[in-house]
Amino acid sequence: MNHPSSSNHLQVIFISLAAAIGGFLFGFDSGVINGTVDALQAAFHSSSVGSGFNVASILLGCAAGAFLAGNLADKYGRRPVMLMAAILFNVSAWGSGIATGSTEFVIYRIMGGFAIGAASVICPTYISEIAPAHLRGRLASLQQLAIIFGLSASFFSNYLIVRAAGGSQAVFWWGFQSWQWMLWVNMVPATLFAGVLIFIPESPRFLVAAGRLGQARAVLARLSHPEDADRKVEEIRGTLAAGHRPQMSDLIDRTTRRIQPIVWVGIGMACLQQLVGINVVFYYGATLWQAAGFTESDALAINLISGTVNIMATFVAIALIDRVGRKPLLFWGAVGMVVSLGLLSTIFGRSAVDASGRLAMSAVEGRTALVAANIYVFFFCVSWGPVLWVMLSEMFKNQIRGAALAVSGFALWITNFIVTMTFPVLLAKAGLGVAYGIYCGFALISIFFMLRFTKETKGLTLEEM
Repeated sequence: MNHPSSSNHLQVIFISLAAAIGGFLFGFDSGVINGTVDALQAAFHSSSVGSGFNVASILLGCAAGAFLAGNLADKYGRRPVMLMAAILFNVSAWGSGIATGSTEFVIYRIMGGFAIGAASVICPTYISEIAPAHLRGRLASLQQLAIIFGLSASFFSNYLIVRAAGGSQAVFWWGFQSWQWMLWVNMVPATLFAGVLIFIPESPRFLVAAGRLGQARAVLARLSHPEDADRKVEEIRGTLAAGHRPQMSDLIDRTTRRIQPIVWVGIGMACLQQLVGINVVFYYGATLWQAAGFTESDALAINLISGTVNIMATFVAIALIDRVGRKPLLFWGAVGMVVSLGLLSTIFGRSAVDASGRLAMSAVEGRTALVAANIYVFFFCVSWGPVLWVMLSEMFKNQIRGAALAVSGFALWITNFIVTMTFPVLLAKAGLGVAYGIYCGFALISIFFMLRFTKETKGLTLEEM
């Protein structure tokens, strides 16, 4: 078998980076809400429950987008679905900023959520389907790196706008408030994403499934060695069911009439990634640290620290994932999360609450909590953050990949919605100590689930799996 040349590798890397912009938008649109929570509550006169729904509403769109995107991508192609997501990111960013009430805001955020959900499953799938086996883990991890850059960019953008304007509710440029500009910034990368999609090819595995074999050979010849294109097309065809294109009913085993076990593994991993509470840090970071006694400015600065740790950890994951494998990263990442979450739960649980309802931590406790939180972020972002997306994009066979990703992505975003909606209630009724104790418990469960049900996929082609 011939190996791709360096020029082929450069093309694959460029195409992967282009697709990963969808991940950047995923991260930015998810994280930008972090700095607007208090301003939205004041602007729309929302209760704490209403404010929580303003934040979490996007996740309903994410669930719908993830569920529908897999089927749409199997029917129309990966690239058209990514282009649809780029358009929705733009519409959502603009509409959320001009919204005058919670209902209007929620509608636009759900549209953005649909785009995030679609990007979350299609972008890493597309990268996995065009990447050679020995680079697939690293290239598919670009999705997570892009998500983190997007999150960090939103934190940095929010921080700069608040610093310049004097607060999230202050008037900024042209008479619009800071929180509106925070949301509108996302239109810049969304427009870039739509532009670069013009220059990337369709997934060869979709083209084979659609019966467009000539186009599939052309793409494979461009991305790998031309002499391997015919052989690869036949190899892909051999993994597809004869007589029909991929569809949702393929998830049912025709012998047992039950959902295929590998689909349940994907659903379980997707749910556990969210149940460890990582998005509480990203969505409610400013609120969380203000509840722990920090000022709004300090809380936003702490978000920047977490974002930097996030990026560093993801680079470590990219360096290791194709060397040490997926399972070791998942195992040690979960162990690190159990320890750091347990420490956070202990610190928050022991701290007294002052008259304003905030934790009255000592300076030592505050610094320890900050370090523990960033250790937690590091272990998540070196393991379950990037590795989940890599494994979901490669663990399912070609015939069921789109449908299985749709179901797994739907489960992930519904779980994310539940965690996000319940955090304000836990914060108000039980406190940070109980909330982080629950997340610690799910991190412990993830260790046993991973050891029992997942298999190593390092170095295997999608067809070999």
